[in-house]
Amino acid sequence: MSRSGGVGVLAIDLGASSGKALIGSLDDRRLSVTEIHRFPNEPVQLNNRLHWDVLRLYHEIKQSIVKSRQLGYSELKSLAVDSWAVDFGLLGRNGELLGNPYHYRDHHTDGVMEQVFGIVPSETIFSHTGIQFLPFNTIYQLYAMKTAGSPQLEAAQTLLMIPDLFVYFLTGETYTEFTNASTTQLLNPLQKNWDSRLIEALGLPSRIFSGVVEPGTMTGTLLPSVSSELNVPPLSVIATAEHDTASAVAAVPSTGRDFAYLSCGTWSLMGTEVDKPVLSRQALDWNFTNEGGVNGTFRLLKNIMGLWLLQECRRVWEYEGKASSYEDLLREADGSRPFRRFIDPDHLQFLNPAHMPNQIRQYCRDTNQPVPESRGETVRCILESLAMKYRLVLERTEALSGKRFDGLHMVGGGIHNATLCQYTANAIGKPVWAGPAEATAIGNMAVQYIALGEVGGLQEARSIIKESFPVQTYEPQDTARWEEAYGNFRRITKC
Repeated sequence: MSRSGGVGVLAIDLGASSGKALIGSLDDRRLSVTEIHRFPNEPVQLNNRLHWDVLRLYHEIKQSIVKSRQLGYSELKSLAVDSWAVDFGLLGRNGELLGNPYHYRDHHTDGVMEQVFGIVPSETIFSHTGIQFLPFNTIYQLYAMKTAGSPQLEAAQTLLMIPDLFVYFLTGETYTEFTNASTTQLLNPLQKNWDSRLIEALGLPSRIFSGVVEPGTMTGTLLPSVSSELNVPPLSVIATAEHDTASAVAAVPSTGRDFAYLSCGTWSLMGTEVDKPVLSRQALDWNFTNEGGVNGTFRLLKNIMGLWLLQECRRVWEYEGKASSYEDLLREADGSRPFRRFIDPDHLQFLNPAHMPNQIRQYCRDTNQPVPESRGETVRCILESLAMKYRLVLERTEALSGKRFDGLHMVGGGIHNATLCQYTANAIGKPVWAGPAEATAIGNMAVQYIALGEVGGLQEARSIIKESFPVQTYEPQDTARWEEAYGNFRRITKC
């Protein structure tokens, strides 16, 4: 890589609210990361449907490649794309995209999960896939399209998950990467392939499912037309751990296998790495999931609603003319009384309400708690409730995995929220090790370096990451009060 030396790769990291492109440079066991492009990822409401603007995102991906050249990174070895899970695009017979993909928060899957259970019991689905039940999983999106008589689904020849779709635009190659495929609730984790019996039982078209490849597969190079348009040389494209959480977990700076992680952002995902799926009745009852990981691992974890709650409150307050920075909101929360009220962050009423602050107030009324009257009280309620839910999930992760954790590795953009990091340490009564913030992009790069032969494997990659990026430790404080409050949280939320 001509600008700064070392072996350079480009990571495209697409989140639920924004995307970014980062250059990685690996030089003498030190990884440095430079952000070169950032862009919004805003869903588009069209009539009664919520869509992803994938053509705009593809434009931004191409701009990222152009910027890498303009900034002097002219000898990149590869690029890879990661994104959120479950959503997909459909290609027709001529290979063209049939329509803008649905956003997972769209309401077309309302009530569909229960319809599917009438055909295939939840116990059977879990035993076949090991995936937790979320109403927007790919399986329910596809069944919703089928029952609605979707012309797109009837004409579709190929289903591509979001990162796979962009790789197809860049290279013309079609495949489904394992870590993201596992989130669909249509993949058999033991066979690492599509579950034909489940697909057939639901009457879904088997023709649309592409071959599954492992993370770290070299999938192709930029199409000549793309290279010509962008005025860049051919560039290798790698199937990284395309589910952003899989990439984030690959970047956890742990020297051992028995660690707990919390990937914190719009969503919070907490769990541990295991060698094989945990398909027990208890895992089903607690609605845990077994998603594909890197290097033959699985991610035993639980999805938690995360900072979406705070993001939505801030969006509503801005719309109402009460704009404030996150720093101001955290200061207001710090000035509010602790442990006055709790919510269950994962209650479905918080999935996509029109007015999040009002929804939180309603939850408090319904559970006979003091209704938050100020923004600070609302924010404090959110952060304390998240920390309590993290403790619950950590305890259940230990029970399911048979492991005991000395602390919690916290990665992702959420670690910039020092209040949440400290609350989490207080709630779990153990240290929180926060960092790196750009874990998803760093894990994306790590898989690329392994595929390129520059790094010997996952543990070596984690050692390099630990040596390359700072980690901040949060020690638990005021544990007796948090212990008492945890009992109240469990009683109020019935978690």
